[in-house]
Amino acid sequence: MELRTLRYFVAVAEELHFGRAAARLRMSQPPLSRAIKQLETELGAALFDRSSAGVTLTPVGVVLLDEARALLDRAERVRVRVAAAAGAATITIGILGDSTDPSVTRLADAYHRRHPHVEVRIRETDLTDPTCGLHAGLVDIALSRGPFNETGLSVRRLRADPVGALLRADDPLAGRAGLTLADLADRRWFLFPQGTDSIWQSYWNGGESREGPVVRAVQECRQAVLWNGTVGMTVLGHEPGDGLTVVPVTDMAPSQAVVAWNEGDANPLLRSFVKIATAAYRD
Repeated sequence: MELRTLRYFVAVAEELHFGRAAARLRMSQPPLSRAIKQLETELGAALFDRSSAGVTLTPVGVVLLDEARALLDRAERVRVRVAAAAGAATITIGILGDSTDPSVTRLADAYHRRHPHVEVRIRETDLTDPTCGLHAGLVDIALSRGPFNETGLSVRRLRADPVGALLRADDPLAGRAGLTLADLADRRWFLFPQGTDSIWQSYWNGGESREGPVVRAVQECRQAVLWNGTVGMTVLGHEPGDGLTVVPVTDMAPSQAVVAWNEGDANPLLRSFVKIATAAYRD
């Protein structure tokens, strides 16, 4: 029984969907299905019940999930201890915008408890680079938001957050229970500088070409709204600040909180970080 196969099994068990698990593992679905079938043959028992209603764990699968997680966790600890002994126990984390999300605090606490001897360096980046410096080699891993160009990166979705329009509290639209993009079509929006990832820019501009002041940081977005009455998108759960409010935009897709790292990076601290981040954001 290989650790790789156990990782495949855990991915399917957590997603309860072979397609989503394959996407998470960055592989196609047929070899994943074959690997799970081979594991079931090796164990002599079915691990999943597959039906038109979906995929569920069998009682044997439930037991294996607990054991597999413990085994993979132990293997991860071994890799981290070896990395520390080799003098590689340092990780640089890029965080997009600001680090006030409670999930980031939970993640920091959990990571410190798991790896108290790892030196963590933080690079808080502005909104012009959703990869937080990954492509430039400035960070090992990034806590960011999609969508953006994922070429050369591995990306794990952590959570989907609804978004809304950031408005002055006295804006005529501020009292609405919800808005659509059409309600904001004639307004000036805050924009990111030229050269910013086009996929990222398009999402936060509601898929349209907009006009308005150029901003680079979260505080600049808020000030652009406060001083100029411009609008823009923000995550609903974020505190807007004095004099501002957020109204849900019903026809905008949720913003995806993600963790990303360079494809092929074998640093064991990264795998541990991704696992801990997934749990922290789920909680």
